Amino acid sequence: MPAVEISPGLVIQGFAPPLKLRDFKLIAFDMDSTLINIECVDEIADAAGRKAEVAAITEAAMRGEITDYKDSLRRRVALLKGVGVGSMEEVLNYRLKLNPGAADLVSACKAVGMVTLLVSGGFTFFTDRVRDVLRIDATRSNILETEERANGAVLTGRMVDQHWGDICDGEEKRRMLIQTCASNGVHPRHAIAMGDGANDLPMMSVAGLSVAYHAKPKVREQAMVAINAGGLDRLLEVLGD
Repeated sequence: MPAVEISPGLVIQGFAPPLKLRDFKLIAFDMDSTLINIECVDEIADAAGRKAEVAAITEAAMRGEITDYKDSLRRRVALLKGVGVGSMEEVLNYRLKLNPGAADLVSACKAVGMVTLLVSGGFTFFTDRVRDVLRIDATRSNILETEERANGAVLTGRMVDQHWGDICDGEEKRRMLIQTCASNGVHPRHAIAMGDGANDLPMMSVAGLSVAYHAKPKVREQAMVAINAGGLDRLLEVLGD
């Protein structure tokens, strides 16, 4: 089925509505530039005077021009060495905002009994806050290593290994979606995956419905729904209640 713009900035391809929100049992969200308005790693880098350098790597990774996401993230995190945790708190409190429609979409999903999942190549420092604000059921993301110094905690430029692995990349997002579906008795065809970057494509490929939100061209081309204008809740224009 060719791509069809069903209303300005809202494109569908590969399926024919109507579908209902209640047809799905789980929704998995990316965080940076999807649920929230920023790329957190870029904003942390601003405190180190390295935003342009880090943002260039982020942009290339999200476009799929860097195929080794783990390496790209390690390179970016290494550039954050010495940044104080206080600078991260400033990003959290003053720069990070929910994207339009995020709260409404999550609420609508929870109202029909869907499991909500946040899977991010970002960091627990931010995903934990977004999880709590939106009352999301489960998360997976990366932990930034810190060390105490005389003037407070700072980043070491490394990440902490976790029980499931080292870095939440695209493959880990896919595994987490499948694992969460299995633990909740949900078939992946009854899951929605929503993101904006190339590292979201693995989880989008196994979900029953893939949604690109203000996404990179490669992601828009492969998604079944592309929201190119407006908020996340525009998905509800495709999925009636």
